[in-house]
Amino acid sequence: MTDDVLNRSPVHALLADGTTVCVRPVAPGDHDQLDRFYEELSPENLRLRFFAASRRSGALAADRASTQTHPGYRALLAETQGRIIGLVEYDTGGDAKDSAEISIAVADGLHHRGVGTLLVEHLVSAARAEGIVTFVADALSENHEVLRLFADLGLRTERRFEGPEMRCTIRLTEDDTYLSAVETRGRAADVASLTPLFRPGVVAVVGAGRRPGSIGRAILHHLQSGGFTRRLFAVNPSATSILGIPSHPSVSALPRTPDLVVVAVPAASVPATAEECGKAGVRALLVVTAGLDSHQSQALLTACRTYGMRLVGPNCLGISNTDPELRLDATFAANHPSPGTAGVAVQSGGVGIALLDGLSRLGIGVSSFASLGDKYDVSGNDMLQWWESDGTTDLALLHLESFGNPQAFSRTARRVTRRMPVLTVDAGRTNAGRRAAASHTAAAATRTMTRQALFTQAGITATRSIGELLETAALLHSQPLPEGSRVAIVTNAGAVGVLAADACAEAGLTLPPLSPETVADLVAVLPEGATVGNPVDATAAVSEEQLGACLDRLVKCPGIDSVLVALVPTAVAEATGDDLVRALTRAPARRARPVAVVRLEQALPVELLPADGGTIPSYAEPHTAARALAHAAHRAAWLARPAGTVPELPDVDTQRAHTIVEDHLRAHPDGGLLDPRTCADLLACYGIPQIPWAWAETEDDAALAADRLRGFDGRVVMKAHWPGLVHKTQQHAVHLDLRGDSQVRAAFRDLETRFAGLMTGVVIQPLAARGTELFAGVVQDEVFGPLVLFGLGGTATEVLADLPQSRLRSTGGTPMARLAPLTDHDVHDLITSPRCAPLLFGADGSGPVDLQALEQLLLRLSRMASDLPQLAEADFNPVLAAPDQVTVLDARVRLLPRPPHDPYLRRLR
Repeated sequence: MTDDVLNRSPVHALLADGTTVCVRPVAPGDHDQLDRFYEELSPENLRLRFFAASRRSGALAADRASTQTHPGYRALLAETQGRIIGLVEYDTGGDAKDSAEISIAVADGLHHRGVGTLLVEHLVSAARAEGIVTFVADALSENHEVLRLFADLGLRTERRFEGPEMRCTIRLTEDDTYLSAVETRGRAADVASLTPLFRPGVVAVVGAGRRPGSIGRAILHHLQSGGFTRRLFAVNPSATSILGIPSHPSVSALPRTPDLVVVAVPAASVPATAEECGKAGVRALLVVTAGLDSHQSQALLTACRTYGMRLVGPNCLGISNTDPELRLDATFAANHPSPGTAGVAVQSGGVGIALLDGLSRLGIGVSSFASLGDKYDVSGNDMLQWWESDGTTDLALLHLESFGNPQAFSRTARRVTRRMPVLTVDAGRTNAGRRAAASHTAAAATRTMTRQALFTQAGITATRSIGELLETAALLHSQPLPEGSRVAIVTNAGAVGVLAADACAEAGLTLPPLSPETVADLVAVLPEGATVGNPVDATAAVSEEQLGACLDRLVKCPGIDSVLVALVPTAVAEATGDDLVRALTRAPARRARPVAVVRLEQALPVELLPADGGTIPSYAEPHTAARALAHAAHRAAWLARPAGTVPELPDVDTQRAHTIVEDHLRAHPDGGLLDPRTCADLLACYGIPQIPWAWAETEDDAALAADRLRGFDGRVVMKAHWPGLVHKTQQHAVHLDLRGDSQVRAAFRDLETRFAGLMTGVVIQPLAARGTELFAGVVQDEVFGPLVLFGLGGTATEVLADLPQSRLRSTGGTPMARLAPLTDHDVHDLITSPRCAPLLFGADGSGPVDLQALEQLLLRLSRMASDLPQLAEADFNPVLAAPDQVTVLDARVRLLPRPPHDPYLRRLR
């Protein structure tokens, strides 16, 4: 079962209308409440549930749910503020089976709010973890609501009439159709729950002082001066008015219940304030207070969950929504953000201020802003879904120091990035940065390679600084995407053209030669002495008209995807620097291809120059312009590729794999490395190809095994084994090129003597034929889940510098990485990475390896990692890739006792 259900710990989730409910297993102490739940059902509701309007049936159902403990039975309930509002059950009939009967009941007056659907989703997750593959449900054919619930789940459902009843058979296969259906329901619920935060009708500020200097008063002033169009109150027991705004002694004393309450009181008062808000019916809290201890933090979150309030913060700058019909600015930033189309979410208030000011200065403006602070509840994933649905945002900017549910975030981001650019700062790239993030916002440290894999797979544009983020946002906001990475440079100073060419090359862009037709056209329009190559040196004598004509021709040149114009002011031509800029801006800003400008005399790193119908980005340095163009090219390439799919894999025995893992952890409760035989059995469950091998514990057994397994040129390999052995080569625990019985026996005696008291046996393998040695592995990240690694094999360098806890063996270079489950595109990216591709495609003259088999190996490794959360690490090194096959020569798998976890199950943090 999922970890939450196994531990009988409650989780909180959102209903379709955005309200919060608690989902948990039924406990024996719930009997009286369950009895009351059934007593309050209407006769019609009872009839649809039990096929008869019998109160006795309800009482028996309450007895069963609160007392059943036999294997194969599970019951989950939904409750709000201690009241049970729904119940779902499944029962296999006693013995372990792969099919179970399911039943559902929802309280009167709460239908059509998603209670039953949410409970069934959680029950499906629990059933899958128990090996159940099918639900069966009987319903009256007139029970349209429950039949519609089953039909809309996203699972394959079969119906069969049996008299007045309908028998529904539901297959519990988790595929993309089901996950997409869950996502759609979750998105609607999430947006509904955020409405009180970002579109409140009534706002109150608790902690606004009468004297200047308090954060609460600053936020109250910001709301007032920003022109908030709805009702605004202050809460202060010592004042009747603050800044001309009505003040009341408590939240409960307000004439209207606020949708949103801003909490700016000392940390010790935060829990009581949250409790008061919850009891008053407040829907959302913004807690700017910092310094909460663990007890205060838990009390704050408990109040929010108990009363169904969404929470931003604590320890944050605030939130904004620049909609002119609302004008909500609940922050204590120095300036109000300009209205616009960029959504911004940050964990750092300082970063938030920098982005708000930068976007306002550029003229892009902000649609909505959230400083998430310690991020107890509302997260970057919530904000992406809000922006996706608000009808205004077309550019998303994130600065996140931690990720609560990266796998769910990845699915959301993959969807959102196809509708708008999503940009982030890759913060915490170093050990020092990760330590600083942990101390700043209590963020869990995340590995650089893991975050980069997340960003790459989700199509997120990852930058390395706030400046780079704004520079890239300026280009993506103002210009169309390029079709590729081919750039034409035009300049009025040759040396500047050289700098621009270097910058483009260093950013991964290319400068192709111009077409002969374009060259002829440019010679005709440019001044005498111009150099028409790429870069185009238009000379200092170029006029406004000549530069404009040159640009018009370059943006239409075949084989060119974008144009970079690098200008310096000169006194040679009649045209001034401003005249030359006008040559760029007098034409429509959004041409068919993107145009960026470099002006070395420009004071600001990036500006947006007004042009006909839009703006053109202007940069102070060539490398910043080139970097922004490269980000745009990468986004265009990502969008041009269809969304990847996780292929179906034949010959996978997941049930046997679970049995192997459970048996091993039963015998070794602390986990550890699998012995060779268990490791081979586990790999066989996933069809992972392994070189033939045999286990031997005596010299005679070793000789017999070698005789059976003699491979290439009649030679075998002998490897010692004992629990915990990782680096066999470093321990000199391997003998290669063994020929004949005498060499095999001598090798065994040598290992037996040198490792007396340690060695439990040896592995005998035929000597493998020649091929390319590769590395494939998995590291189970505590936050991000399984990360699949792939690269060159060998023993030249350590696998990954920023994986200090890893026991993976060394490889011939830093591997590529992608988060599991891998799609077909992910596998293609791993195999075609520059680090491996030349050898895999036969650059050394040996011919291409079996790429299809290599793809299968990575997909099967990914499937194993996704199926088995207990798989802490898997290490295939070397993997021998040859033209006719791919084989794992040595494998190590380490297990740890971890409960299953469903990353896509709908629940709040």
